[in-house]
Amino acid sequence: MTGLAEQLAVAQFAGRNERLTLQSETLERRISLAGSIRSTLSTFASALGDRLRTGDLAPLPTISNSAVAAVSSPIGTIGKGTYSLEVTQLARNQVLSSPAYGSETDTVGVGTLTIRFGETTTGGFTEDTGHTPLTIDIAEGATLKDVARAINGQNAGLNAYIAQTDAGAQLVVKGADGQQNGFVIEATEDPDNPGLSTLAWQPGDDPARLINTSADAEFVLDGIARSASSNTISAVAPGLSLSLTGTNAGAPATIRFNNPGSALQSAMQDITGALNEIASELRSATDPMTGDLARDSGARALRQDLAALGSLVIMPNAPAGAPRTLAELGLAIERDGSFRFDSDTLTAALERDASGVAAMFTTGINGIYATIDRMARSNAMASDPGSLAGSVARYQSQSEQVALQLEELAEKQENLRATMVARFAQADNRMAASQSTLSFLQSQIDVWNSQND
Repeated sequence: MTGLAEQLAVAQFAGRNERLTLQSETLERRISLAGSIRSTLSTFASALGDRLRTGDLAPLPTISNSAVAAVSSPIGTIGKGTYSLEVTQLARNQVLSSPAYGSETDTVGVGTLTIRFGETTTGGFTEDTGHTPLTIDIAEGATLKDVARAINGQNAGLNAYIAQTDAGAQLVVKGADGQQNGFVIEATEDPDNPGLSTLAWQPGDDPARLINTSADAEFVLDGIARSASSNTISAVAPGLSLSLTGTNAGAPATIRFNNPGSALQSAMQDITGALNEIASELRSATDPMTGDLARDSGARALRQDLAALGSLVIMPNAPAGAPRTLAELGLAIERDGSFRFDSDTLTAALERDASGVAAMFTTGINGIYATIDRMARSNAMASDPGSLAGSVARYQSQSEQVALQLEELAEKQENLRATMVARFAQADNRMAASQSTLSFLQSQIDVWNSQND
């Protein structure tokens, strides 16, 4: 009877169980498909951004004399043309040493050291009043090594260390590069514990202690004299940064930007391949007859966005005549939604305006990356019901509801089975009792029949 009850209970709920199970499987496929397409799009955007950030798609600068400077392009900038560079002086930092002590553990006295910043020469000091002086309290028992540690602990652009020389231990203090980063040291001593003034220094004091004076870098770029407080000069010209390493007075070096044509051809082929991967997955998922996302609003919206990608203006601020769409770079869209790359179109665009083409391959607010990234981000917003992430969220909610209904159905099925088992047990008991009564009556009849014989 238990087996019969199980079969009857299953049969009772079979239709609803089958319908809900099928619905659950369909929702899981939709979640997987929408999530996969969204993930592929996000991965594409991320990979494209990483590639553009390396700068290999932009016209990169080269210099004819690499001993003079290292040249580069700031991320997101485009350089073009040529520049001449003549470096007459490198930026340098002031280096100052103290008189020799017997050991780095010698005490230096008690008081306050004040370090003022500005332009320092062997004959004078002009303070930079915009640079806050550094005040360091020296406690009783402080050693030469403690003074170096205290200076470094201020994180004020100074580097101090103890040099062990033939004369003894000397405190060496180095400033930052740049003419205005020179410094003097003043000492206010405790009369009861003197000695700190030994570390003080002003121009005109022992000249041997001034190892190096600070200076700005001086260079001539395209015939115009320039200066900088550092040898690393960012955005010195459009698309150009310099890291000065040597001088070449009277022998200017030439800086040129290379042609990124081959790299851009390769990039467009890769972009076309990635778009086709997304389009193929999307086309299969939205097939009117077999696609699980055929009626999905997020999938349809993305397909429409991809269909319009070639003609979309992605460089709205481009000057007249400069490329503004991916179609002008050779990206074509077929009737089935797939993409095709025409390398001849890109070659022609590069011949007309190489810098304009390269400008589309940056990580700025406009261009190829910005367009794909916005598309990926919009489809990752679960709060937008018209995005793939919104579709995933909706299907997940529906799947949870179906799971609850399946649980409730299973509970009802179990309750029905238990009820039927109990009823069948009662019927068995009644039948057993009837059989017992019948057996008793039969035995009585048999007795009566034997007596009549």
